[in-house]
Amino acid sequence: MTDGMRDFRRFIDKICIVTGAGQGIGRATALRLADEGAKVIVAEWSKDSAQETVALIKARGAQAHAIIVDVSTYAGAEDLMRQTIALLGRIDVLVNVVGGTIWWQPFERYSEGQVEQELQRSLYTCMWCCKAVLPYMIAQSSGAIVNFGSSVTKGGLYRVPYAVSKGGIEALTRTLAAENGRHGIRVNGVSPGTTIITDRTVSRLELRPGEAAPAMDNTQALIEETRTLHHVPLGRTGRAEEQAAVAAFLASEDASFITGQMISCDGGLS
Repeated sequence: MTDGMRDFRRFIDKICIVTGAGQGIGRATALRLADEGAKVIVAEWSKDSAQETVALIKARGAQAHAIIVDVSTYAGAEDLMRQTIALLGRIDVLVNVVGGTIWWQPFERYSEGQVEQELQRSLYTCMWCCKAVLPYMIAQSSGAIVNFGSSVTKGGLYRVPYAVSKGGIEALTRTLAAENGRHGIRVNGVSPGTTIITDRTVSRLELRPGEAAPAMDNTQALIEETRTLHHVPLGRTGRAEEQAAVAAFLASEDASFITGQMISCDGGLS
């Protein structure tokens, strides 16, 4: 800040973890926070995509570290927090992005195992990271958590387990906010609508190391979802950078009196 002008980099020297930061909205969020001065932990289970994000951040003159971890387990989430503390000494912001639909099909076609995998990827990842980070944020009496939900909870096609996962994230966000405001911790969420992900073709990068990508034929589901765009007042899909901007706002001190909220970023669809 010079000549009385405010420095609009809102995360100078803040330690920010972004899960699923190797691609898509996660990568866009990591880049946005880094551009605003954050030291970013790129949390991924794909080493290659994590290193790509770190390289992009460093090329912009910011600091980043990759932590390769599976946060679909509590042990993995705990390991992420421990490694972050060992590297940088504190955790100011946690953005939970990791997740994504694996299968697109009517609910009656899902096997028991498929349902469990969907919940593990899109609900447990967020829940375990929230649980693992809270002791550190409570100890420092501060922190901001931003969880990514989805507009699919308002009625999406062929993704019931995913929608249930994202509905769970909304409940998690609101209840954690109510419990932890007294500790100086804010918890909010972003509910994206259909978003163009230019660096992602399928969800294979979100798979655990060594896990084969499941067969997916989502063409019909994508066609059906595209048909809903005429209901979007802004008449288009969103961009990953637009979702990242909302997450950055909620994590920043500009949102210092906001907690327990899910902000829809869906072009007015909801």
